Amino acid sequence: QWVESGGGLVRPGGSLSLSCTPSGRAISTYSVAWFRQAPGKEREFVAALHRNGYSTLYADSVKGRFAISRDNTENTAYLQMNSLQPEDTAVYYCAAGRTYGRQAGLYDDWGQGTQVTVSS
Repeated sequence: QWVESGGGLVRPGGSLSLSCTPSGRAISTYSVAWFRQAPGKEREFVAALHRNGYSTLYADSVKGRFAISRDNTENTAYLQMNSLQPEDTAVYYCAAGRTYGRQAGLYDDWGQGTQVTVSS
């Protein structure tokens, strides 16, 4: 089971940090990704971190604003989101698997999601 936390309401231009923690597993053995789904839209890729701990991928819409990382000691993956805009409003999902890429089908395990709302 993978559990996300850190969502909430933030004003445009603000920041949030999301966390994703596996239960009973070592995060260092997984590639981790974040996806998001806005109301009425399909789920879309946001960012991914290879299990090597340093290779990353980002969607063009978040590049330079979001950063994915991992802390093996805390056994937690993070998505730091800066300069948030209303279009970033969505449910954010953590995903994990042995493979790595932008496609949702590459990941076997999913969290239940955490709501991020960007509004003034």
